[in-house]
Amino acid sequence: MNYRHAFHAGNPADVMKHAVLARVLAYLAKKDTPYRVLDTHAGTGLYDLDGANAQRTLEADAGIETVLNAPLPEQAAALLAPYLDTVRALRAAEGRRLYPGSPALALALSRPQDRFLFCELNKEERAKLEKRVGHDPRAKILAQDGWQALAAHLPPRERRGLVLVDPPFEEQGEFHRLVEGLKSAYTRFATGIIMLWYPIKDLRAVDAFRREVAQLQLPKTLRVEIDFSEVRSLDILSGSGLIIVNPPFTLADEVRTLLTAITPLMARDGKGRVRVSWLTAAG
Repeated sequence: MNYRHAFHAGNPADVMKHAVLARVLAYLAKKDTPYRVLDTHAGTGLYDLDGANAQRTLEADAGIETVLNAPLPEQAAALLAPYLDTVRALRAAEGRRLYPGSPALALALSRPQDRFLFCELNKEERAKLEKRVGHDPRAKILAQDGWQALAAHLPPRERRGLVLVDPPFEEQGEFHRLVEGLKSAYTRFATGIIMLWYPIKDLRAVDAFRREVAQLQLPKTLRVEIDFSEVRSLDILSGSGLIIVNPPFTLADEVRTLLTAITPLMARDGKGRVRVSWLTAAG
């Protein structure tokens, strides 16, 4: 794979994904019992927004930089605090404009008893991930295909936790692989929280994917989407989506509140659109 997330770290899609991820992790931490996170496409774990790759695109300027510097409504600010405070603390500690990928964010928001499996096939990316989070005894980094990991490492010994599937979408058929991955994960870990990220570019592909997920008829399947551009092109990211199976019971209202506050800040037209709905019944 040639994908390098460093070009896109901290962009509006990342902000949306990681803000929701932080809410899920906050829910899991409410119980003292340990949980496990399986991250199937982990990347390098940490990104320098002043580095050459991020500076080439400047995508973070419309994402995390805008949200960090904006006055937010009180309720949205409280919901975003675990995520945004992690970013601020990381920058204060390192003295650089860093951005945490999902591995670094998950570790920062966890407890000593929690455990993590981070999958990364790309050798160069995995070496960076090892350097950045591999020292943490709670984390295990695997040179394994993330899709295969869904069968190999579920259910977790802890019997509670999160499966995060966030593929690079640089190959044909990724939407179908997401559906198959969801079936595999749910078959083995029906009580776990399963979170799938997808880009919004081609509306027909997204609509077909959403229908395939709905046809699985898995209980408690939530769809969360934002648009930060009206443009619909196969090579232009105009929105970001999540499918979440077994979401925390408060999550739908929480993400509607926080995304309604931050999506207009990140939108190219200053408006932005938020969609939160159940693909299958919440009850």
